[in-house]
Amino acid sequence: MSYMEISNIEKSFDKNEVLKGISLNIEQGEFVSLLGPSGCGKSTLLRCLSGLETIDKGTFVLDRNDVTETPAQNRNIGMVFQQYSLFPNMTVEENLSFPLTIQKMPKADQKAKIDDVLNIVGLTDKKKAYPGNLSGGQQQRVALARAIISRPKVLLLDEPLSAIDAKLRKNLQIEIRRIQQELNITTIFVTHDQDEAMSMSDRICLLNDGRIEQVSSPIELYTKPKTRFAASFIGHYNVLSPEEFLQAFQMAAPDNKMTAIRPETIQISTEKPEGNDSMHTLSGKIINNRSVGNTLHYHIDVNGITFKVDTLFRSFALYKDEQQVWLSLEKRNCLPLED
Repeated sequence: MSYMEISNIEKSFDKNEVLKGISLNIEQGEFVSLLGPSGCGKSTLLRCLSGLETIDKGTFVLDRNDVTETPAQNRNIGMVFQQYSLFPNMTVEENLSFPLTIQKMPKADQKAKIDDVLNIVGLTDKKKAYPGNLSGGQQQRVALARAIISRPKVLLLDEPLSAIDAKLRKNLQIEIRRIQQELNITTIFVTHDQDEAMSMSDRICLLNDGRIEQVSSPIELYTKPKTRFAASFIGHYNVLSPEEFLQAFQMAAPDNKMTAIRPETIQISTEKPEGNDSMHTLSGKIINNRSVGNTLHYHIDVNGITFKVDTLFRSFALYKDEQQVWLSLEKRNCLPLED
């Protein structure tokens, strides 16, 4: 039996089905990201697990106990929201002591807990500060400290970094993962940012329109997407219908299915590569290109089909618009999809 067992959860608001039979098992100490576009059901699922929303159908078992009907305050689950929800008229210390006071913990024990958690999040010198005097990143760490101070069975994070600037966001990603691993706390992290999910997670649960598209490790999700949506959402794949594949390659698609090809697996050259049985070789024309950091993104026309091709920036290997080029890729990088 898994530490968390989410079985066939359904949730609707009026006639709008938001969750459509979600099933997911999570092991103790695992960091799982719920990834997907806005409106796919990520936050609703998190609120159902926390007890802030009721479940219409299905069950939620935590540590061998069915908590489907258990009130939120009795689930021993910590939660951090996008909004920090700190009490502005309380110091950091008072914000952290609040949930412990609700639990009727003695003051002496509270002090030890607060000192310990502030050390974990690196805010030992901010105990007497008020939230208004803290940066956004510091406020988020206080919110995280408050969520973990009681050592909950599960930590739920609902897009906690979305309001923080990019550089600080990267640092906090590292900090959250470090703290999660240090405490070995089972964590579910909601995000719409694929880079964030890829860098932090043990596994990613990709959601689309209230359903699970794929659950796998970040590497497997990136290299082996199972559906057209997964391929389109992760890594900006070239996704070709069987008809488009036939038009571009002049041969049938693998298993005659939709096919996904990662842009970085395609090589560009001005001379025709030597062919072999393991390679595809195509003739094309550069439509346009743009640079992002150290990567060049090309759009290339092949028999009327547009391919996205990514290469590292090299000043000696720049291709111009309208230039005729050759493309080559290994056949094993043409991935058949389930839909």
